[in-house]
Amino acid sequence: MSGRLNISRRQFGVGALLSGLFAKAYAQGFAGLGVDASGFAQVTPGRTFVFPADHGAHPEFRIEWWYVTANLTDAAGTAYGAQWTLFRQAMRASEQSMGWANPQAWMAHAAVTRADTHRFAEKFARGGIGQAGVTVTPFRAWIDSWTMLGLEGMDDIKLAPLRIEAAANDFSYSLQLDTTQKLVMQGDKGFSRKSDRSQASYYFSQPFYKAAGRIVLDGKAVDVTGSAWLDREWSSQPLAADQTGWDWLALHLNTGEKLMLFRLRQTDGATFISGNWILADGHTRQLASSDVTITPTEWTAIGTRKLPTGWRISIPSLAFQIEGAALNPQSWMGTSFPYWEGPVRFGGSHVGLGYLEMTGY
Repeated sequence: MSGRLNISRRQFGVGALLSGLFAKAYAQGFAGLGVDASGFAQVTPGRTFVFPADHGAHPEFRIEWWYVTANLTDAAGTAYGAQWTLFRQAMRASEQSMGWANPQAWMAHAAVTRADTHRFAEKFARGGIGQAGVTVTPFRAWIDSWTMLGLEGMDDIKLAPLRIEAAANDFSYSLQLDTTQKLVMQGDKGFSRKSDRSQASYYFSQPFYKAAGRIVLDGKAVDVTGSAWLDREWSSQPLAADQTGWDWLALHLNTGEKLMLFRLRQTDGATFISGNWILADGHTRQLASSDVTITPTEWTAIGTRKLPTGWRISIPSLAFQIEGAALNPQSWMGTSFPYWEGPVRFGGSHVGLGYLEMTGY
């Protein structure tokens, strides 16, 4: 694990601003997502998504992310995971401006996981000064030298081909992502409910990427191939005040289907579950809480925390019952707003690989 990060004075200053903003609801795992969002744009059903515009930033909303996870193997069959994430956070609801008066703050995480190691790094930037941002044409999302770049001939409806790159003191990677499939809308045509109340986000994914590239660990490079998943999501209040965090799964089945599931946990012990069964041709079937049973089967101690790193998932209507386990149960992202993120594998009625994220523990 990369426990020591080189943080510049500028990054420290932005980090302090972020910490002050997010501290009110730190227990929710990231960015105080249940804090009142008065003044920011609201998520409502019936939005018409427009590409390439919606690949870019939506600064009128409070929080947004560009999120890639990849399940990879090298020529010897060794399994790896890679994560590339860029977060945008509006520090206040206001008119956009350039320079240091810009209210947008940016944060990025990158990680590489293997069964015997988990490396991560973090970056901060302030909007309006060119250190981080997203451009639509040509598509580029970046923070310093970490980039997600649209390559020549990029198809806006597929968001492909792309290249993602990140480098830290003890790891780096460069991966090319491509697909022949269109983007997938989550929830109700991109309107993703996060509770039985008004909380929601705009959410679409590209779960069909094939990935190829190179990972470098401790100066040793390996060529890797595999599958990758991109999530695009933005909102101003995606959690309710009594929701403490989430467990999110993105699964690649060997038969070509994909499964997205998330479970939001409440202080009273109740949960809100939502999901999307994605056929190999891109057609989808939405899943509600009543369709899915998610049961932790194995717990891992990380410091003073105990996290469920093994799961049983049952969807009777799809004759789907699996048990999954983490490639590396110690995949803790010890970043400014810590969480667990790492590759998983599963078997049972279906077999495959995927990624698990857990916040708020």
